[in-house]
Amino acid sequence: MIKVQNYKKSVSPFSGISFVNESFNSIGLSSLIDSELGERVKYAGYSYSEIIRSLTNVFLSGGDVIEDVSSHLGTHLKEIPNNNVPSPDTIQRGLKELTTENIVHQSKSGLCYDFNVNKKLNLLNIKSLLLTKQLESNKDYDFDYDNQITANKKYDAKRTYKKNKGYFPGVATIGDNIVYIENRDGNANVKFKQAETLQNAYGLLKSQDITINRSRMDAGSYSKDIIEVVAKNSKLFYIRANKSDTVFEQILEISDWIDIELNYKNYQVASIKFKQFNEDKNYRLVIMREKTSNNQIDVFTGDAFKYRSILTNDWKNTEKQIIEYYNNRGTSEKIFDVMNNDFGWKRMPFSFLNQNNTFMIVTAMIKNFYTYFVGLVSKVFDNISPTTRIKRFVFRFINVAGKWVHQSRGWVLKLYSKSPYKQLLI
Repeated sequence: MIKVQNYKKSVSPFSGISFVNESFNSIGLSSLIDSELGERVKYAGYSYSEIIRSLTNVFLSGGDVIEDVSSHLGTHLKEIPNNNVPSPDTIQRGLKELTTENIVHQSKSGLCYDFNVNKKLNLLNIKSLLLTKQLESNKDYDFDYDNQITANKKYDAKRTYKKNKGYFPGVATIGDNIVYIENRDGNANVKFKQAETLQNAYGLLKSQDITINRSRMDAGSYSKDIIEVVAKNSKLFYIRANKSDTVFEQILEISDWIDIELNYKNYQVASIKFKQFNEDKNYRLVIMREKTSNNQIDVFTGDAFKYRSILTNDWKNTEKQIIEYYNNRGTSEKIFDVMNNDFGWKRMPFSFLNQNNTFMIVTAMIKNFYTYFVGLVSKVFDNISPTTRIKRFVFRFINVAGKWVHQSRGWVLKLYSKSPYKQLLI
């Protein structure tokens, strides 16, 4: 039988969060948030920076929902000197205050769709990335964009093409960082008003002197109006092309296929001048084909090959280089998995699309800050890497026993650990 001796003095099992808060404040993120979003009314009691910092504490301590700030973490967070911790209701009210009205777009068939554009919060997110030097002005970057279903049963969630209910947000990323989010009804066609969404994203980046070298998107962006916006705002672009009669007529004329090996598989590749639309732009269609395993005949070409193609304005790189670059966009698609499972998108707090868009943008900013912070920690902790996910980070950094003690020269954090917390440069 285990003998137990109770220790009456309070010891926090989440003492690593103190370093998170110190970094959040010392880099100027609290000041940036309050200067960009302004002051809340006096009776509100808590600033926007305190609300967002407390939400950061929730997710970086392994929490799943806003309510965790009181049900699991509140006592420990309040023991941190000068750390004001709002209630879950206060956090939700603060986020609602930052919400914008939906824009209703009507399709040619007469159907109406809600979109939510929150440029103020998206701009704050970009400025926070500049603050942490995850982005730099007057520098070129690669830009990825994707729409994916976020399944939920919220009051205004619509039935999606996957036959479930949810939203269909458009998310733009640069590397591992989210730079723009625009929420839309779950039943909206992926190409509907996407050109406007992309123009909004490019425009905000451009306003901060961030330019785009290469843009990369899947077939959901293969449309004349979308391609025109992408081409205008990027030096180079790479978009998965849809199948069409025009393209397959050109494919049948190809005689000089090149054999390549990609990820230990054999393919044939070729390039043709794109003629479906914007023929005057001299765009290139990179085509890749592979033998079908069951010798099934393609209905368009009449041969036993499976075809894929990429539309680009890049005539310099080889077909293999272009295909490899396009295939690496899987990193941007992983963002949705991270946001769903680590930052609350799977359990959004509000009933309405516009309020949940606010939540998504704020949690994207928290995720970007986490990427910055875990990068700092990885330089000191051997068992943490820049790509460590939240769960492992909590076990290896946040979950450390400690206690704040007031001494003659101020507050001191006593940790019950041999890990190198003292070496952190925050």
